[in-house]
Amino acid sequence: MGYPSIKVFLMAVPKRKTSKAKSRSRRASNWRLESAPRSLCDRCNTPKRPHAVCSNCGWYHGRQAIEVS
Repeated sequence: MGYPSIKVFLMAVPKRKTSKAKSRSRRASNWRLESAPRSLCDRCNTPKRPHAVCSNCGWYHGRQAIEVS
């Protein structure tokens, strides 16, 4: 007599254990910080954060928003 025909699906298994350094470095690559977005001021062309008053000249959206000394 032979074995009964049971269909077994074998899943893929890793050949070796993944080292702590390998798995930690793979996870650490997703933790990089992105730099803050920058745009140029329309009036004085200095870098500023988007949707914010320019710290150099005080202008925002085509008008004087704050008085800069």
